[in-house]
Amino acid sequence: MKETLNRLINHETLDSKEAKQVLVNISNGMYNQSQIASFLTVFMMRSITLEELKGFRDALLELCIPINLEGFNAIDLCGTGGDGKDTFNISTLASFVTAGAGVNVAKHGNYGVSSSCGSSNVMEFLGIKFSNNESFLKTSIEKAGICVLHAPLFHPAMKNVAPIRRELGVKTFFNMLGPMVNPSFPKNQMVGVFNLELLRLYGYLYQETDKNYSIIHALDGYDEISLTGNAKIISNQTETLFIPEDLGISQIKQDAIFGGSTVESSAKIFMDVIQGKGTEAQNNVVCANAGLAIATAKQISHKEGFEIAKESLRSGKAKESLDTLIELSK
Repeated sequence: MKETLNRLINHETLDSKEAKQVLVNISNGMYNQSQIASFLTVFMMRSITLEELKGFRDALLELCIPINLEGFNAIDLCGTGGDGKDTFNISTLASFVTAGAGVNVAKHGNYGVSSSCGSSNVMEFLGIKFSNNESFLKTSIEKAGICVLHAPLFHPAMKNVAPIRRELGVKTFFNMLGPMVNPSFPKNQMVGVFNLELLRLYGYLYQETDKNYSIIHALDGYDEISLTGNAKIISNQTETLFIPEDLGISQIKQDAIFGGSTVESSAKIFMDVIQGKGTEAQNNVVCANAGLAIATAKQISHKEGFEIAKESLRSGKAKESLDTLIELSK
């Protein structure tokens, strides 16, 4: 590691093989905590290269506990986090709306590191059980239309890094990797990223896959469709500039989608929205994201997906999906 750190300090970059090897070595416990923290810090000080990101991704996918959900043609809705915006749990809610609309979801998530409440925090609080048991996960998808893949259960390689990430409390390149390392290798994916540079890197990496994908970055900094302004969306078919008017809705103010500062308050917002008691802005932002996921999986227009998402939320099907998953967790 000393040699690698010296190279990185001298502004050199790693090729994908070297990057992959470092992560494999970290998972094998070959480095101490200070070395790992220094390694993570390098990538906070400069941009990650395409080769480095690819190597890190390949290492985590190789080291993960894979789960076979192939028969379900599921989609994952996952943001990188790290946008510093502290919104409510939009992509988690959108996942249940998507499931309620009849599109299977394999939701990859984790506890919040750089935000007050990650998707796993709120789901655990609501009574959802995390498991890496394949038959339980399949039953979840069959009955609720969604299963939750809590990252630490599938990425044992990360146990040496998790405490360091928690102590650092800022975004690291692991935020960039989260959406790319879903252990069920879904064929459909909607990913939000926290800056334009990462949007471009993701675009290059996803081009090499056979996935249906939509990668989003809101131009005012969100890692999801925020409706607070325009968003850039790269998909396997096209590259577009999204504006809220595309869905026949108005732009909203940033404070309209602010999240809770605690897990309890985040869970309250979550339950209000899914029970149909959300504000118009909250409902629209959830359905805009779920709508894009539905559109990505079904290969239809975003507007059509948005209408299907609104119906899933309005009819209570999204809540039914949540209730079923909580029931299965008992």
